[in-house]
Amino acid sequence: MVSQEHVTEDGVDIDGTPRLLEGRHPLTMIYGGGGVFGIAYGAGVAHGLEACGIPVASAPSLGTSAGSWVASAIALGLGYDQFADTESPPVPTRRPYLYEAACELFGDATHPLVAASAVCLRTTRRHILDGGRYPLADLVAASSAVPGLFPPHRIDDRLYVDGGMWSATSVDASVDAEQVIVIAPLAGPVMGPMGRTAGFMLGRELDAWRSRHPGGTITMIRPNKAIARHAGRNPMNLFDAERARLVYPLAVEQGQRWGERLRMPAAA
Repeated sequence: MVSQEHVTEDGVDIDGTPRLLEGRHPLTMIYGGGGVFGIAYGAGVAHGLEACGIPVASAPSLGTSAGSWVASAIALGLGYDQFADTESPPVPTRRPYLYEAACELFGDATHPLVAASAVCLRTTRRHILDGGRYPLADLVAASSAVPGLFPPHRIDDRLYVDGGMWSATSVDASVDAEQVIVIAPLAGPVMGPMGRTAGFMLGRELDAWRSRHPGGTITMIRPNKAIARHAGRNPMNLFDAERARLVYPLAVEQGQRWGERLRMPAAA
């Protein structure tokens, strides 16, 4: 069981929010985990929202596991085509596959609007890693290191594993904003009972956020049944690149539909 205690890190305050992003923002984006399926879904929804004028690329973002890849790509202006030819990761593996793939995509780029959740292996505590301080390749390798599938990733003197060991989205660690959009690839009809349980737990997190942020708006976007069918029931399908490529255009369409509903006055 992961400890529920917050930690204070350089550049991170006691509730896990990068100090650079203090104050209330018009919008913040939260991207949840879900393997390469989650990358395709998160990127597709984000690009659909963006096409409708939702300023996802200029909003502070927090990613967990697959969501850290999406947050980094959106902030850097990368398209899904730069992911689409990536082969399914060989799992389990001891090779630093995630870090190698991240370096190929993101190089040594950093970005002050990006943060990622990861769990420190030694303390089992969640850390919110600041993309303005650490290269994005390090953030995504740490946040995506699923225990048993990928080796932990070292940043400074700490080993990190998948942030999803704490929470699929870490909504509680988001920066304060008038509007929060949570993209949750593993909630809803995905993976049967797993998705229903994830959706229930995430719903509780959203309710807790609303109670702490009066006047703010939080919205969860999750796969519809057509998208969920591509995930199937086998968790290893989440790492199937071919399935992921089929998900992306459907996610773009869903993002556009949500974008029409959520279009903000400032983006009109």
